Amino acid sequence: MSHAEIGHNTGGLEIEVEVRVFNSIQQKTGGNVSRAMTLPAGGTVGDILSRLKVNATDVFLVWCNGRDITRDLNSGVNTDFAPEHGDIIAVSGAVPYSWGYGSPIV
Repeated sequence: MSHAEIGHNTGGLEIEVEVRVFNSIQQKTGGNVSRAMTLPAGGTVGDILSRLKVNATDVFLVWCNGRDITRDLNSGVNTDFAPEHGDIIAVSGAVPYSWGYGSPIV
């Protein structure tokens, strides 16, 4: 869905979200864990990933306000999810394995 399809009266409106990155995504984005990001109304997780310069294939988990929004119906990352003003979007890449337990740290 393009931004023009969202509504005729959203042109020029912006929302601000907080973006938090973890694990391998943090390494790809220069180490900053949290940052404010301004998006046009109707901006999506795909827009956030684009601004972070992160490929959706590198993303393992995505949360909006603590709720898992990672997968769409066709598998992969739901890049079409549109956060609302004030939402916190957390993005995590692959989780390293624990040496002590041999399983992913979640």
